[in-house]
Amino acid sequence: MGSSPRYHLISHYTPTNLLILLILPFVTAAINVTSILQAHPDLSDFARLLVTTGVASELSGRSSLTLLVVPNSYLARSSELGRSAGDTADVLRYHVLLEYLSWSELRRIPASGKLVTTLYQTTGRAASNLGSVNLTRSPSGVLIARSPAGNATVLSPIATIPYNASVLAVDALLIPSGFDLAASEARPAPAVNISRVLADGHDFNVAASMLAASGVAAEFEADERGAGITVFVPTDEAFAELPATERLQSLPADRKAVVLRFHVLHSYYPLGSLESIVNPVQPTLATEDTGAGRFTLNISRVNGSVAIDTGVIQASITRTVFDQNPVAVFAVSRVLLPREIFAKGAHASPLAPPPLDPVALSPENDTPPTRLSSPPGLRTEIKSGSAARSIATAAVKACCIAMLYLLVLR
Repeated sequence: MGSSPRYHLISHYTPTNLLILLILPFVTAAINVTSILQAHPDLSDFARLLVTTGVASELSGRSSLTLLVVPNSYLARSSELGRSAGDTADVLRYHVLLEYLSWSELRRIPASGKLVTTLYQTTGRAASNLGSVNLTRSPSGVLIARSPAGNATVLSPIATIPYNASVLAVDALLIPSGFDLAASEARPAPAVNISRVLADGHDFNVAASMLAASGVAAEFEADERGAGITVFVPTDEAFAELPATERLQSLPADRKAVVLRFHVLHSYYPLGSLESIVNPVQPTLATEDTGAGRFTLNISRVNGSVAIDTGVIQASITRTVFDQNPVAVFAVSRVLLPREIFAKGAHASPLAPPPLDPVALSPENDTPPTRLSSPPGLRTEIKSGSAARSIATAAVKACCIAMLYLLVLR
């Protein structure tokens, strides 16, 4: 039998020809953003910015990305277009996600969110992970692209080149961290109403009612200025799963307020910063009221999620509720119970320093205790035990002397 025509043709390819055939698919996969957007007149302004800043040419050498584009009507509302050409280019690079995400993949994004690296992150001008965009899904299924300076809702898919490029329309320009400083100085942003954020987020009725009753929410809004705040909010389900032995609702009002402050960091941390946090032990607002080293949270990344350890329980961030500099609000899987109140034997007031040892302060014990000194209760037991042993020893000696005396008389 003769060889098949296909095999016959392949057998005549030289190594150079085969190499060209292998490279060809990757060459043809290069993205021409201009031609993709030309079919959509309502995206002409965004396309023009990509070309005039040179970002379009940077994309031509890439083969796997998701582009977030802003339609003309939404782009006209942005005050960021008056920036320098270099800044505008970086803002546009922030809209280029370096990962191909199909519409079906986006609809399966977990509620906790997905952090995606952008082209801006690769420039080296973005600190830490603040050059990434956090894609989240609201309880109603709406897809939101979050940045430290603001959020944008994903409107619809525009174009898709399978496994190569995805173009999505969003309703606002996303601004990287640090780019909104001049605007915020000119127009100070009003304080974020945490109670309203929780009401809009749904599933936070218990937390919202506790905040309202305690008055702590007003403190949070006052603390937004400066470094900002990060709030961890337990869901209603998390409160429902509290064991009956955990006496949260029976605590006095001042202790409940401490527990609520324990859920807040006095710094703004978007999800990317929490995932790459350098110092895992973080002070909370409760730390400021009770002293350094107390009421701290241990934050780390475990199995792809942000884990929070209080020393009593371990919780994880389940989704982003609100993220706009200087306020970040995250839903957590469990109520954060501080060990200073809920650990076994923790009955002292968390607002007061640890009680001093009265035995150590008595005149009879003016010698400083050594590292091996026993607790007061144990010292008493030792003293009484030593007396009993002395009496027993004396009795044994008396018996021995009596027996010896009888033997002599015989």
